Amino acid sequence: MTLLQRMTLSILVLYLLAFFVGSALAARAAGRPVWLFGSARGADRLAAMGFRASFALALFGPVLSALLPTLDPLWRNSPDWLAVPGHLVAVAGAMLAFAAQMAMGASWRVGVRSDAVGDLVTGGLYTLSRNPTFLGQALLLFGVVIALPSFAGLAAAVLFVVSAETQIRSEEAVLRKTHGAAFANFTGRVPRWIGWPRGAGRP
Repeated sequence: MTLLQRMTLSILVLYLLAFFVGSALAARAAGRPVWLFGSARGADRLAAMGFRASFALALFGPVLSALLPTLDPLWRNSPDWLAVPGHLVAVAGAMLAFAAQMAMGASWRVGVRSDAVGDLVTGGLYTLSRNPTFLGQALLLFGVVIALPSFAGLAAAVLFVVSAETQIRSEEAVLRKTHGAAFANFTGRVPRWIGWPRGAGRP
């Protein structure tokens, strides 16, 4: 594992630390717990498990591949130059995800529950994406798998996107019920993942 590859994994570790610190700050600002995964059920529970598994695979998968390279053709045959663009994508993703999390302020939640919905945030990064935190996290994980190609890392990125799609649709249902016309207008203007703001229309 090269120095740059180690630095890319360090970005992932630093982001996870920042994520938990940011969540603690949001809980203090909101005056209530923001970690809602403990009460998740059904598809939301599966999504919560998927998120945990994806970050664990992204962090420990490359380490295992480095220790046992013969078991992972992706690791053994990957060109070294991929580490540079992968590192840059991971850094950009981590910065975007953390900035989006901080922009949520007291509205930040980890999970979804109908009795724990904060104010609707629609400004800043949220004019380009309704889910910039998930977008940044996805970029971070894909950056890691580009810089450190491994089957575990690839599985982590794919699993994250599937889990995020599940979580997003669950959150949308709750937000639509809570914020009504304001959320309908938001979905009409801003894409679910990324894009330029558009006129009112279907999400």
